[in-house]
Amino acid sequence: MECELREYFRAAFEEKLLVRMPDREDDFLTPATRLLEKKREMIEVEQALNTQKEEFQMKAESLQQRRAELEHKEEKLKDSLFKFDKFLKENDSKRKRALRKAGEERHLAAQKEREAIRLQAENLQLQTRKEKLLHRQEKNSIYQNYLQRVLERTEEFQEVQEMIDRFNTLMATQENLLKKELGHQEKIERERARLLHYQEEAHSHILELNNQIADLQGVLEKGRAEVLEWESSWAQIQNTAAENTLRLGRIRMATLNLFQTITRQMHIKSDISIEDTELQLEKIKMCFMDLDAIHKDLKKNELTPQTTAVSSTN
Repeated sequence: MECELREYFRAAFEEKLLVRMPDREDDFLTPATRLLEKKREMIEVEQALNTQKEEFQMKAESLQQRRAELEHKEEKLKDSLFKFDKFLKENDSKRKRALRKAGEERHLAAQKEREAIRLQAENLQLQTRKEKLLHRQEKNSIYQNYLQRVLERTEEFQEVQEMIDRFNTLMATQENLLKKELGHQEKIERERARLLHYQEEAHSHILELNNQIADLQGVLEKGRAEVLEWESSWAQIQNTAAENTLRLGRIRMATLNLFQTITRQMHIKSDISIEDTELQLEKIKMCFMDLDAIHKDLKKNELTPQTTAVSSTN
């Protein structure tokens, strides 16, 4: 706003104060006249400027006052706008609360309506149940009369409720016994299942053991057959050993007889033991070799005279 006022006053000053003087023939004026003329123009300009300043000051004061009024009005307007905005906000808040309350009331009304419908349905169910119970009561009244007649005939109970309590006690006892029996039956079934499982395992184990026994029986039979073979072989070995022992005994006896005969015939004295058959055989071998050499020498000597005789004959 201040910029606009400044532009306005500047334009007015240029329009009113800067008045162009009419063209004159300055060539005919003296310097003093020109100076006076300039002074006069300056005085007029200063007077006009002062007048304009006073007008400007008055207008500025008026504008300042107007500006203050406008600011005051603006403050009032702001205050009014603030109050109006607050009023709108309060009205909006009240409207929202009213709408929320109306919604809650509608929801509550619908809920109460549903509750009323549910209570009506429940009332109908209760009425139906009441009628059924009344019918059941009429139907069961014969049992009440029967219990009353039983109470009149017995001396154990004084009231019908005592008989009912006794009956309930017996029923509870029976139920407990049935539960225990059921538990025992379940336990028996579990033990039976365990027994069956154990029997199956035992049967499988027995079959496995029988298979092992059969395998071991086969091994035993094979071992027995091998034992028989080895016993037969052993008997054969024993028989062969007996025959060899007998043959060896005979050989040793023959060797001993031959050794004694040779030493006796050849008049050889020997300190060889009769049990040392190898030395006896060695001695016999040497004797036979000596006899063989002697025989060869004798045979050679017999052939030599015959050759000499033949040569003489020729």
